[in-house]
Amino acid sequence: MIDYFAWDYTGTPFRLFSMAHLAALAVIAGLALLLPLLRGRPSAQVWFRYGLATLLLVNEMSWHVWHWVNGQWTVQTMLPLHLCSVLVFGSAIMLVTRHYGIFEFAYFMGIAGALQALFTPDLTIHGFPHYRFWQTYISHGGIVLAALFMVIVVGYRPTWRSLWHVLIGMNVYLAFVGIVNWLLGSNYMFIAHKPETASLLDVLGPWPWYILSLEALGMTICLLLMLPFVRRRPGVNDPHAQSLNRPVA
Repeated sequence: MIDYFAWDYTGTPFRLFSMAHLAALAVIAGLALLLPLLRGRPSAQVWFRYGLATLLLVNEMSWHVWHWVNGQWTVQTMLPLHLCSVLVFGSAIMLVTRHYGIFEFAYFMGIAGALQALFTPDLTIHGFPHYRFWQTYISHGGIVLAALFMVIVVGYRPTWRSLWHVLIGMNVYLAFVGIVNWLLGSNYMFIAHKPETASLLDVLGPWPWYILSLEALGMTICLLLMLPFVRRRPGVNDPHAQSLNRPVA
């Protein structure tokens, strides 16, 4: 049992699209397909919102504790500045408060960023059933499910204004993280250099050009995520409608 939490795991390493990897993706997809069952069930929605918010926060805290216990917690690597770390806390707050401004970022950046991490996770030697495997898929899967819940169950809809908010906000945040990296010698958001493990960045060119490629890719994905809502009627798309912003608990 202790080996499942060990830093130097001696079990089966993570293999891309192995049975364990595909099973984890299938479970998350299956949970997403079940979300419509929560419509019209206020009590179930409350349990889901608060339950998923709690799971995301506890899972994130365990991630920090695991690094601390193994002597690996440093300000260069463990500050919650990576996009998915920010979105874990943002998604938890969004689920509890139903804040539309957070939803804008959770929908576009959460789904885009978390999906990339789900398909190409930074796991290396920590394959199933190591703690790190579970932590990764709970974290990133939870981000995706939180955003989809707000769309499918609560009824929130992104707008073109939402897209601009996200694109401008992310570039401001990218500049902030770049300054932090320069001050700390860190690599948050992987903008100082590419990660050591295989990732999508490997096919986007050398530094610093892959950052521009990533921006273009991110914009393209955001536009694709916007497509399902382009032809919706304004009354349905109104994010400030009283019925959408009124808490259910």
